[in-house]
Amino acid sequence: MSYLFACIAALILGYFVYGTFVERVFDIDPHRPTPCHVMEDGIDYVPMPTWRVYFIQLLNIAGLGPIFGPILGAMYGPAALIWIVIGCIFGGGVHDYFSGMLSVRNDGESIPEIVGDFLGPFSRYVMRFFSVILLVLVGVVFILGPAKLLASLTGININILILLIFVYYFMATILPIDKIIGSLYPFFGALLLFMTVGIVAGLIFYGYNILPNMDIMVNTHPDHKPIWPMIFITISCGALSGFHSTQSPLMARCIQNESKGRLVFYGAMIIEGVIAIIWATVGLSLYPNARELGAVISTGSPAAVVNQACNKLLGGIGGFLAIMGVIVLPITSGDTAFRSTRLILAESFKISQSTAAKRLIIAIPLFIIAFLMTLQDFDVLWRYFGWSNQVLSMLVLWSAAIYLAKNKKQHWIASLPAMFITAVNICFILQVKIGFGLPPDVSNIAGCVASLIVMVLFLYHLKPA
Repeated sequence: MSYLFACIAALILGYFVYGTFVERVFDIDPHRPTPCHVMEDGIDYVPMPTWRVYFIQLLNIAGLGPIFGPILGAMYGPAALIWIVIGCIFGGGVHDYFSGMLSVRNDGESIPEIVGDFLGPFSRYVMRFFSVILLVLVGVVFILGPAKLLASLTGININILILLIFVYYFMATILPIDKIIGSLYPFFGALLLFMTVGIVAGLIFYGYNILPNMDIMVNTHPDHKPIWPMIFITISCGALSGFHSTQSPLMARCIQNESKGRLVFYGAMIIEGVIAIIWATVGLSLYPNARELGAVISTGSPAAVVNQACNKLLGGIGGFLAIMGVIVLPITSGDTAFRSTRLILAESFKISQSTAAKRLIIAIPLFIIAFLMTLQDFDVLWRYFGWSNQVLSMLVLWSAAIYLAKNKKQHWIASLPAMFITAVNICFILQVKIGFGLPPDVSNIAGCVASLIVMVLFLYHLKPA
């Protein structure tokens, strides 16, 4: 049990120590007007209280990722906990803070525009395409996932549930952000906190041997998948996730003071890390070994583990509420995924979003495409999501490093994690079957060398002409 609380304590300490350091490097200006004051439009640029902005940011980024990813990552053993803690403090927190604060400093721009500002026009076009595809994919999967869970609980026809979630997503996409998202998310946040605290309390109350194996040097994966680079792709949300950068600009348009950025952006990432630690602990503690954990996952994805854990640890009513929390989490990321897509497309095509008619011009075709995608088989496409997600995080971190370097600040807080995740991404795509299928030794050496070359080129371009 002490290991669990040590991990949580490390994350909290990271927020107060390293988070404060990152904030000082960025050099906030509490007197600088934020976009919600300068560009207030009552739709997307809306001043909101910090506590409300924080909860929305947390629920925007905390979909199924910090639950399903850590459960799958637990199959590798306790190394999953180490990656979550280190990745969250030094990678994810920095990534989320800069994707949010650079948006604040650039009139609430979406992430493709920010990346384009620092990596050039070609990167802007690539990021626009990349982000839209990723967000629509996330939105569609976060329709199907909750619908399937709700159908299994209620017996309601899944097509009816898909339609209802579609209607909610559509309204949340086009209405002012404070009307649906700003009103409902605090209640959803309370449900999330209940689930998170309840799971830990259940492990303690029922006397489970919490984290019985803490030998981080042993890979326990039953299929012998290597920890490097697989675990860093498997566990993204909760450690480092590019998806978060598509969500941060939503709250960059609503935050009222730069001094609140550490709480809203870095702080939300830390709490997501806590959620990830808890669910990784469930995977490592509720089952005697990784093979039995894998057997449960094989019966119905990590959702089967969530179902078992909630019912075992929280009883009937508590388990139902916890499972509802698991349903709410993807819904609260799916709605803002579509909203982010609308805003990226509006920026790309220079379409004002001040009137409902102009918002509908983008939203209607977007949802028609999304509906058609729900009819397709996502198994192959979704295999690429984890890698695509981390490629996005890589580009955002390099953009942050370039921003810091241009402003003569300590770029290493972004460039080092950028170099690390660059190596992970290259090694992964070279090694796996959906990529090039090279032998592990070859792909790992090639990936690490390529990442080092990228860092050398970055440092070379920093030299004065």
